[in-house]
Amino acid sequence: QVQLVESGGGLVQPGGSLRLSCAASRSIFSFNPMGWSRQAPGKQRELVARIISGGSTNYADSVKGRVTISRDNAKNTVYLQMNSLKPEDTAVYYCNAIDYPLSYWGQGTQVTVSS
Repeated sequence: QVQLVESGGGLVQPGGSLRLSCAASRSIFSFNPMGWSRQAPGKQRELVARIISGGSTNYADSVKGRVTISRDNAKNTVYLQMNSLKPEDTAVYYCNAIDYPLSYWGQGTQVTVSS
């Protein structure tokens, strides 16, 4: 069993930045891909970004150019750097890891973008 613990969420003004972290309870080397999804109130969960072990990344169109996902295998951690945040980025952000055929999710961290 693997635990994923997200941190770094909070309240930020529009245009601000946050860096989310997802710490795994064991090595993430075999996790492929790892990613971040988000769920806003009344909406379905959507993929924000994902990264594979080779470093390739994918981003949702809504966040391209504003968000960067990275992973540090030595620290068993995946990061999501979010810049130029907008009110529509408000959501609970979840970390996800695939260790085929298993899928793990964190408990989520709230991001609120508001003035």
